[in-house]
Amino acid sequence: MDYSLTVAFWALSLSLVMTPGADWAYAITAGTRNFSIAPAISGMLLGYTAITLVVAAGVGALVASVPHVLTGMTLVGAGYLFWLGLQCFLKPSAPAMDESEDDTWFGQLCRGFGISGLNPKGMLLFFAILPQFTSTKAAWPVASQITILGILHVINCAVIYSFVAQGARLVLQSRPDVAQRVSQVSGIAMMLIATILLFEEFVPSF
Repeated sequence: MDYSLTVAFWALSLSLVMTPGADWAYAITAGTRNFSIAPAISGMLLGYTAITLVVAAGVGALVASVPHVLTGMTLVGAGYLFWLGLQCFLKPSAPAMDESEDDTWFGQLCRGFGISGLNPKGMLLFFAILPQFTSTKAAWPVASQITILGILHVINCAVIYSFVAQGARLVLQSRPDVAQRVSQVSGIAMMLIATILLFEEFVPSF
């Protein structure tokens, strides 16, 4: 692989992961609500891993060549993000020492997967930007290069989102009232991000 391209993508990926967004909002919610942050974080990592495999398999080129496919994915992703944000706002969470019956390990995993796997910004990174950091002159096939770059992004996500979730828990665990407000703010952030994504998609001049 081209070393300079790999380093450049790692730096870009890290800067994007460190920018607060839907993933951060969900990580904060998981940190203040659940005994373990592992299922929520694992779900988000699985989502990005799935996108990596899809792009590496060549589907990314198909999506890029058929704009309506990406538009549909954006609509679904933004809709899901808005719904999840609404749930966080209407049912703000407080620090808990165990999982509630309606918030199972598998449920958290699936929500995390949906947050990243249907995240339009994440899809844009993988479908449109990531392939630009590959080289046809490299010794490894392009699919292998995409897989390695995707793994780098997943590692960045694992480190930063775990830090965000654990930091939220340590800071807010003794302040349940503040934790609930933070959960509501996270929900509002998710809904705003979803709304902005829809405007950007359907109102180009926005």
